[in-house]
Amino acid sequence: MSFTQRILLSMLAGIVVGIALNASAGALPGVNAFLVDGLFYVVGGIFLALLRLMVVPLVFVSLVCGVNAMGDLKTFGRVGAKTVGLFLATTAVAVTVGLSMALVVSPGAGFELEGDFAEVVPREMPPLADTFINIFPENLFQAMADGQMLQIIVFALLFGFAANLAGERAGSVVRFFRDLNEVILKMVMFVIELAPIGLFALLARTFASQGWEIFIPLAGYFLLLAGTLLAYLLVAYSLVLRAFGLNALRFLARMRAPMTFAFSTASSAATIPVTLNALMRRLGVPNSIASFTVPLGATINMDGTAIMQGIATVFIANVYGVDLVLADFLVIILLSTLASIGTAAVPSAGLITLTMVLTQVGVPVEGIALIFGIDRLLDMMRTAVNVTGDGVTACVVAHSEGVLGVLAGKGRAGTDPRGSGQRPMSPASESKSGSESES
Repeated sequence: MSFTQRILLSMLAGIVVGIALNASAGALPGVNAFLVDGLFYVVGGIFLALLRLMVVPLVFVSLVCGVNAMGDLKTFGRVGAKTVGLFLATTAVAVTVGLSMALVVSPGAGFELEGDFAEVVPREMPPLADTFINIFPENLFQAMADGQMLQIIVFALLFGFAANLAGERAGSVVRFFRDLNEVILKMVMFVIELAPIGLFALLARTFASQGWEIFIPLAGYFLLLAGTLLAYLLVAYSLVLRAFGLNALRFLARMRAPMTFAFSTASSAATIPVTLNALMRRLGVPNSIASFTVPLGATINMDGTAIMQGIATVFIANVYGVDLVLADFLVIILLSTLASIGTAAVPSAGLITLTMVLTQVGVPVEGIALIFGIDRLLDMMRTAVNVTGDGVTACVVAHSEGVLGVLAGKGRAGTDPRGSGQRPMSPASESKSGSESES
């Protein structure tokens, strides 16, 4: 079975087992406690810990190699401007789409508050000015220990610049990072091979704890957000790709492994190696561009999160009877776009930035408790959208630079003309082993 098939099977099995355990919790309390809070908790926790362990070295080393592979700084500046510009533009469009859908459907209108909704107190979002200041690290090792991805990215970019400027004198350093990148990728792929087991445990525990009942009271909000995310993934990204003359159906088909993995883990950072592999080997994006856009996108490109913040803000405002005006909507669009820069690539991080948006437009932050219970599954869906957006941007940037292989319809993909040494998969090679081509 291919990697995608194994992932989908483990997800389905985890959901079925979780629902069954939830239904039999009263009849078999001992078995349920052993599996849910014991075995599944340990296996899922170990899998997530291994993923988090891989993220920092993978992002740092791949970015250094990516910047170095671009060669001159003029090329990097052009690619960087295109990448960041596309990230911010698609995020702004995403939150606008979310707001528009929320205003049409008006989720939460007539919703009757019951019980105490102030139980969940999310971590406060720092001021926007501090967010920009904190992008620049004071101590690299402290940033790595704390998992401050933006700080790590900034240092990696500066290190790559310096290696390029040093020329031949940095040859041994560059070769060391390229060799280290290969070793880290082997480690990552070993962890990824364990994904079906880890994802089964995570999903089984989630559904055993939550069940289906939690989605019933908030069905309108859930269905609206889920439908908007799906439509944005299938329609908006397809329009972007076709606008640049790229095959949208081929892209979606060859990105299915990163999308399913992102859905399962709800973490853009954990999906980085799978996304890199799909872009380079199945879509023909050169290593020099993929290794720059994907780690950066996992940190600052949050289209799915932006959609959630627009819809969630309108939903909570309707529940509390807060009337939003045009100026509020403009503030939501601006803050949701800028806040995506400071959103960590970890599960449910979007709820943290949502607190800032709600505060700025005068909507009670306590309303987050309303959506907290069902956010896990929605977080999985918006993470899949986030990762797909990273792939779209990488393909568009590579196409604009004239170095995109398979997706641009060039037949058999050749070696990256910028010297990355990566050879993307040709259409003919796709019929080979699924686990080899997708893992």
